[in-house]
Amino acid sequence: MRSYFRAIGSITVIGLGLLGCAAMAQDSTPKTDKQATGSANRMTSGDSTFATKAAAGGMAEVKLGELAKDHAASPDVKKFGERMVTDHTKAGDQLKQIASTNGITLPSEISAKDQATYDRLSKLNGAEFDAAYMKDMVTDHKTDVAEFKKESEKGMDADLKQFATTTLPTLQEHLQMAESTASKVKGGGSK
Repeated sequence: MRSYFRAIGSITVIGLGLLGCAAMAQDSTPKTDKQATGSANRMTSGDSTFATKAAAGGMAEVKLGELAKDHAASPDVKKFGERMVTDHTKAGDQLKQIASTNGITLPSEISAKDQATYDRLSKLNGAEFDAAYMKDMVTDHKTDVAEFKKESEKGMDADLKQFATTTLPTLQEHLQMAESTASKVKGGGSK
C-alpha cells in the first residue's frame, strides 16, 4: 500500500512539475497596449505601409541629395541636396526608433522605382541634372506631403501619427524650396 501512495505521490509531483514548467513558459508580465496584440508587427496595415514607404522614401531622398551635391551646377540645387541629406537622415532615425518600439522591420534599401530615378539622374551633370533632379523633388514632395498629412490625420498608431504630424511642416517647407529652386533651374539652364 505504501508503494501505491509513493507511486501516486511521484506521479503527482511529476504532473505538478510539468504544469509549473508550462506556466513558467507563458509570459505572465503585464502587457502594454502595443504588446497586447501578440504579433511581431504591432501596427495596422495602413500604418505599417506608411512607415515602410516613409523609410524607403527618406533613404532615397538622402541618396539623391548626396548625388545632387556631386552632380549639380547650381549652388541652390547643391544646398537643397544638402538639406535633404540632413533632414531626411534625422527623420529616418526617428522613424527607426518608432519602428523598433512597434516591432516592424523597415526596408534597408530604397525602392526599385527610386533606384531607377537614381540611376537615371546619376548619368546627368550640371544644368541638365539640376532641372531633372528638382522636377523629381517637386513631384516627390507633393506625394510625401499628401501621405504624411493623411497619416497625421488618420493614423492609428499614436507614435507614428505624432511622427507624421511633426515631420509634415518640414516636408511642406521642402516642397516650397523644391518649387522655388525648380523655377530657377527650369529647362536645364541656371537663371
